[in-house]
Amino acid sequence: MRRGAGERGQPPAAAPAALAPPASPAPVAPGTLYVVATPIGTLGDLSPRAAGVLAQVALIVAEDTRRLRPLLTHFRIGTPTRSLHDHNESRVVPSLLAALKAGASIALVSDAGTPLVCDPGYRLVRACREATIPVRCVPGPSAITAALSVAGLPPHPFTFVGFLPPSPAARRRTLAAYASLPHTLVLFLSPHRLGVELAACAEGLGPTREAVLLAELSKLHERAERGTLEALARGSSARTPRGEYTLVVAPPPAPAPRAVTGEEAARAVEAALATGLSPAEARRLVAQRLGLSRRELYALLHRPR
Repeated sequence: MRRGAGERGQPPAAAPAALAPPASPAPVAPGTLYVVATPIGTLGDLSPRAAGVLAQVALIVAEDTRRLRPLLTHFRIGTPTRSLHDHNESRVVPSLLAALKAGASIALVSDAGTPLVCDPGYRLVRACREATIPVRCVPGPSAITAALSVAGLPPHPFTFVGFLPPSPAARRRTLAAYASLPHTLVLFLSPHRLGVELAACAEGLGPTREAVLLAELSKLHERAERGTLEALARGSSARTPRGEYTLVVAPPPAPAPRAVTGEEAARAVEAALATGLSPAEARRLVAQRLGLSRRELYALLHRPR
């Protein structure tokens, strides 16, 4: 699975009829790079502002211009396009910078969703910032926030993992790095390795972790399957992988609180008193540090030993 598929999913579903860009869109600024989010599945999700920007800029830069064509055709946008991908970034970025410095406005899009999220474009945006060329965002769809909004798992804090490495050893190392993080995790899974990657998540993150596997986000047949990672991995053989999958994994269960002994509480209070705190201040500080209420601390200090 090449880089850039994360926000993409299946080709966007066509809307009933072609739409024209807004009649009087706000003019684009010369010499400006616009980072434009495009639909992840349904063409009608393109915002009026995004359509206006794409229609007015001098050039649209995309990873795969062939995948962009249905969107431009649907909205009757005739702006020229140019490809920008992992293999030509070092060659193309200088010429794009030159065009921007000369006053051309350029839009950067991904195959679908928000640019730079598992897609090329970072080098161009960074180069523009270093050259003090204005960069403006035209926000919109993202598979990450879409998945978080419908998964029914804690939405924050969350960490975006992206695609897992194809190598089993590298995949294990990646999952081990995130296993104990007390965050909801969002991963993109390849349909070609769906069963293998779900099994790796169950092994590396914990088989009982609650998770939701989503597919066809924003489309007519959007699907969500909820269960433990182990259950989702077991059911992978019954699925016919199609399109990209987004996996949202709940945070790991909080560790059980450590039992505090009376001796430990007494030593902590004595140490606090030795710093010059009053007895009341010492008990309040120790209770906070040990995760106890003042009543629980009092009971520990006066428990027969």
